[in-house]
Amino acid sequence: MSLPYLHPYLGLSNGLNTLHAAGGGGGGASPGVRGVFAGGGTGAADVNTIDYITMATTGNATDFGDLTVARGSIGGNVYSGTRAIFWGGPSTPQTVIDYITTATTGNATDFGDLTVARRGADGGHSPTRGVMLYGYNGSSPDTTIDYITMDTTGNATDFGDGTIANYQNTCVNSDTRTVSMAGANGLGGYYNVMNYITTASTGNATDFGDLSANKGGPGSYYSNTRGICTGGYTGVRINVIEYITIATTGNATDFGDSTVSVSNPSSGVTNGTRGIAGGGTTGSAINVIEYVTIDTTGNATDFGDLTQARSFLKGGADYTQA
Repeated sequence: MSLPYLHPYLGLSNGLNTLHAAGGGGGGASPGVRGVFAGGGTGAADVNTIDYITMATTGNATDFGDLTVARGSIGGNVYSGTRAIFWGGPSTPQTVIDYITTATTGNATDFGDLTVARRGADGGHSPTRGVMLYGYNGSSPDTTIDYITMDTTGNATDFGDGTIANYQNTCVNSDTRTVSMAGANGLGGYYNVMNYITTASTGNATDFGDLSANKGGPGSYYSNTRGICTGGYTGVRINVIEYITIATTGNATDFGDSTVSVSNPSSGVTNGTRGIAGGGTTGSAINVIEYVTIDTTGNATDFGDLTQARSFLKGGADYTQA
């Protein structure tokens, strides 16, 4: 497999289109109403777009506002029920952390900075703490894990390190545990590795188990008990959806198929009952939004469209798990 090359707008490519990296029912106390999708790249440029949907319905997304700066290969899936937080990216890795108030509309506000500039990563959260796992630091994949207290502002603090240097991962979480899935090694190879942390603590990640194949750039969604990984790139883009039980350890199990073979869709858009993925690339950026019912198994169903076709975006919601 050939080594990645630098795309003039979007960063590295190694088959995941343009990698900006060289990148059970919900147990929640508050079922979510609104999901958001932020950032990404169109294939020609990074964007600052934020969209929103009402998760229990179907239909097209609506404009929410803008990030503080356009960026793809953004980090996300860090939210408290009232705030959604996006971080890192784009082609030149950044330390920027932004937040929005999910129930309103409007532009993002500066939160603080990461400990290390990086892109092509993902995050997770407890009810109060957000964690940011891995990414590409501009010269190599990184093992860094940071954390923040989501309802404050300020710079991130070091949490520990991952089991491998990794980017283009995706994360799922319960109210106590965050699990990172998949990723790329920066040399054209991919991982089937899953590892986890106890979100409210600090320390290094622990092995969880394996996905069905080595892959980079999948999306994800979850309830408080089940985590689901969708799509990705194995050498070809795939439509595989697989799941884990977050409180245990072990290998992933087949769930069904997505509506399209895609890499780099969103992560983190869930209300504990539905898991929703938007965007991604099939070779070109798409605007497709699809959903599954998390407690079941089966194929994804069309939800609607994003306001703009894009990949390397991330998601959030107003769902709280405890």
